[in-house]
Amino acid sequence: MKKLIFILCMLPFFTACEDVIEVDLPTDKARLSVDALMRINTTEASTSYTAEVRVSASSNFFESIEPIELDLISLTNVETRETINLFNTYNGSGIYQGDTTVDFMTSGELILYMEYQGQQYAARTTYVPTVPIDKLVQGDATLFSGDETEIIVAFKDQPDRTDFYLFDFDFNEYLVTEDTFYPGRTFEFSYFYDDNATEGMNIEVSIMGVDQSFYNYMNQLIVQSGGDQGPFQTPSATVRGNIVNVTGIEDLSELDDLASIVDQDNFALGYFAVCQTFTNTITIE
Repeated sequence: MKKLIFILCMLPFFTACEDVIEVDLPTDKARLSVDALMRINTTEASTSYTAEVRVSASSNFFESIEPIELDLISLTNVETRETINLFNTYNGSGIYQGDTTVDFMTSGELILYMEYQGQQYAARTTYVPTVPIDKLVQGDATLFSGDETEIIVAFKDQPDRTDFYLFDFDFNEYLVTEDTFYPGRTFEFSYFYDDNATEGMNIEVSIMGVDQSFYNYMNQLIVQSGGDQGPFQTPSATVRGNIVNVTGIEDLSELDDLASIVDQDNFALGYFAVCQTFTNTITIE
């Protein structure tokens, strides 16, 4: 499903050409691709949490990706020094899981650590809170074809702090926004789906709290993917996340910022983030 942007632009028109143009796409070295976006729903009564990381390999641009079997993957809370193993339920799918608690995920800094083919990779992050969605309704406006489906979203920004938000509109469609122009106020906007959003369909919309680094990362991937592949599919260019090669570094907790290690070429694609998440569901009429 293609994402339709609600900001209108004037676009030049181009005529079609019958000549086929072959473009040589650049080839990048094979890298780990890591989806470690962990969503924390604090409205649930349960205090338990299952941490999940998806790991695959990517090489040439737009090439298919394959699941990877790591030698080790763990999650450590720097404050408590507690470590959980994410190999507990691995079944060859590239999905690694480990049982922990919401308190473990939301209190203090976390380190994701992985070993693969003699190399060590790590990322550090902290839990980022957000605000709930106050309004999620269907509108009747359209954009280009007239077949689009409008939904209207509103939320109230938290005052006295700088906030960055990531919206998940289902179907691998994402949007980022920051509170620069609406600090402490209610922000309302429209989002449009194409005609694949059919009558009777239930769509889940989530708001996540993110830090500025993850906001910038997702913004690049959303622009790059165009909404067709989704930001966690094989990217069309190498966008660097916060997962770095730490081979030979003994104590990761002594490093103030793993992302400052930028002189190594053997980094992994993807991002490690822990986000408070609120999800609402709307039924298309």
